[in-house]
Amino acid sequence: MYASGKYSSRGPALIPRMKTKHRIYYITLFSVVLLGLIATGMFQFWPHSIESTADWTLDKRSVHDAPLIRLPVSSPIPERGDLSCRMHTCFDVYRCGYNPKNRIKVYIYPLQRFVDELGVPISSTGLSREYNDLLSAISDSDFYTDDVTRACLFVPSIDVLNQNSLRIRETAQALALLPRWDKGMNHLLFNMLPGGPPDYNTALDVPRDRALLAGGGFSTWTYRQGYDVSIPVYSPLSADVELPEKQPGPRRYFILSSQTAIHREYRAELERLKEENGEALLLLDKCSNLSQGAASARKRCYKGQVYDYPQILQESSFCVVLRGARLGQAALSDVLQAGCVPVILADSYILPFSEVLDWKRASVVIPEEKLSEMYTILKSIPHRQVEEMQRQARWFWEAYFSSMKAIGLTTLQIINDRIYPYAARTYEQWNNPPVVKWSSVNSPLFLPLIPPRAPGFTAVVLTYDRVESLFRVITEISKVPSLAKLLVVWNNQNKSPPEESLWPKIGVPLKVVRTKENKLSNRFFPYDEIETEAVLAIDDDIIMLTSDELQFGYEVWREFPDRLVGYPGRLHLWDHEMGKWKYESEWTNEVSMVLTGAAFYHKYFNYLYTYKMPGDIKNWVDAHMNCEDIAMNFLVANITGKAPIKVTPRKKFKCPECTAIDGLSLDQTHMVERSECINKFASVFGTMPLKVVEHRADPVLYKDDFPEKLKSFPNIGSL
Repeated sequence: MYASGKYSSRGPALIPRMKTKHRIYYITLFSVVLLGLIATGMFQFWPHSIESTADWTLDKRSVHDAPLIRLPVSSPIPERGDLSCRMHTCFDVYRCGYNPKNRIKVYIYPLQRFVDELGVPISSTGLSREYNDLLSAISDSDFYTDDVTRACLFVPSIDVLNQNSLRIRETAQALALLPRWDKGMNHLLFNMLPGGPPDYNTALDVPRDRALLAGGGFSTWTYRQGYDVSIPVYSPLSADVELPEKQPGPRRYFILSSQTAIHREYRAELERLKEENGEALLLLDKCSNLSQGAASARKRCYKGQVYDYPQILQESSFCVVLRGARLGQAALSDVLQAGCVPVILADSYILPFSEVLDWKRASVVIPEEKLSEMYTILKSIPHRQVEEMQRQARWFWEAYFSSMKAIGLTTLQIINDRIYPYAARTYEQWNNPPVVKWSSVNSPLFLPLIPPRAPGFTAVVLTYDRVESLFRVITEISKVPSLAKLLVVWNNQNKSPPEESLWPKIGVPLKVVRTKENKLSNRFFPYDEIETEAVLAIDDDIIMLTSDELQFGYEVWREFPDRLVGYPGRLHLWDHEMGKWKYESEWTNEVSMVLTGAAFYHKYFNYLYTYKMPGDIKNWVDAHMNCEDIAMNFLVANITGKAPIKVTPRKKFKCPECTAIDGLSLDQTHMVERSECINKFASVFGTMPLKVVEHRADPVLYKDDFPEKLKSFPNIGSL
């Protein structure tokens, strides 16, 4: 009790009370500190007037305002460039990551001025108008990010479009100083004029480590296929001269040559062709009687007569594009803009964007040694094809050549398609003008290269309850070397599949999918388990096909991935007496369908069959439990405009154990209903898309009298 007397209501008596003046001092100090913190926070998060890094217009960002970077003489120099680089060896795809839009993110380095120790710039021109336009286009696109940590691809603000303006060593040192350079990994350089006298290398001479190069003038010796991107040489006339589109058709001249710096041997050959063919060929050169300047660059002359360039290009059906000191020529862009079909004579030249563009549709490529035969070669091209090529040439220019923006974004889209191949643009999207409708049939699965052998195919077996036969089919298919996965579609809702321990043991994954309804269309559903491009649809009673037959069928499909590739062939015929179509399965010299009881096709057609089948065909098939194979033949033929491919001599699927009860094909009404299917489908499609052919594919040496061990597919089977 005594101790408690030491405390008052204000606290312990031993603690001295703070004097009033001291209390006021500390309160004031705390208030000042607090106000300072608040002001600092507001300054940090309040919107600033500082320019965004996304702003790449010269009007707002002057090159002279960029920070100056001096390059020490001892600065590191990148390696020359790895010719073995490919996307899987020199590009870090993991930096790109997964994103819902399947789009790479591109970061542009801040603008800087690089000079050597004496203050001399690394480039005589600085940032060109063309490169500024390119960077502005990227920064305004959906590819751009200002967050360097999210970037998949890095684009330096160092202009290397024209090698003539660069100091090679110093430019390489500037690249190596970039903060994220990392030996050029995931960096993209744009160059249109590579090399210099006297050799004029076809790729940029600046050492660049592993950086990707978008180059205008690659040869087959310097182009790293699937890594570099071949781009066009931009023509300044594209921005300065507006050429209205001219309707395709015959022109005043058949062949026109307008380049001025042609090698004397080529010019002599062109003059000889001119003498032989007269007015059909117009051979122009630079005008010697005009003063040099911008005006003379837009003029061409022939024997004193002056022509406006590039307008004169629209007066010819074909325009010659010859190699100069460099393989890539700006004349190609001018010719395309004029809607003139380019005749390209530049051996080993990698055409711009040839990774995705089908140049056969817009140009004629002739070996340089056949320049003397050029007129004869071009005369052999049908007029209708020339008109289509004129139209395609103009569209190529509008879509991919017309501006630095078009060139830059096309380059990024090609790289994007490599990184996200499952979301890549199709052949049609790259090559078909938007105005092209379904007036002409085009294949949506045109592939420029044969699909690789490695992924193999997925076998999809439709079954109901023939377990013994199913197991035999699985055992036989498992012997095929290219089988990657086996998917069993269990179509019986009243009976469960056998236990896992009872299934055959095979060397590839085996997956069983149970369906909710017994439908024939279930065999063509786009199951997530199908990961390969190739699909083998096969019935549970097809036990007679040998592994050689199946492997050979897959090899044929790899060369024709947009076709149905099958074994027994069938034919549709027009019955003049009945006035309708008829289904024919007898021996004939023609084929227009293959049975999908065993057939290879691209998994893309599963999506079309399930979600894009015209009219009520899919429901009709499920209701009648017949003709799903005819429906698939109709669908593929309508989309591609091509006939199926029959492989090997087999005419029928013989099933020794099948009876008339469980063999659907033996039903007495089967043939009649199949004919009804053809007429029904033709009515829904509004046309007869099936195409008739008179050939089949057999292995080489198949019938030759050679030892079996010399044949790749000795066991092809019988009829």
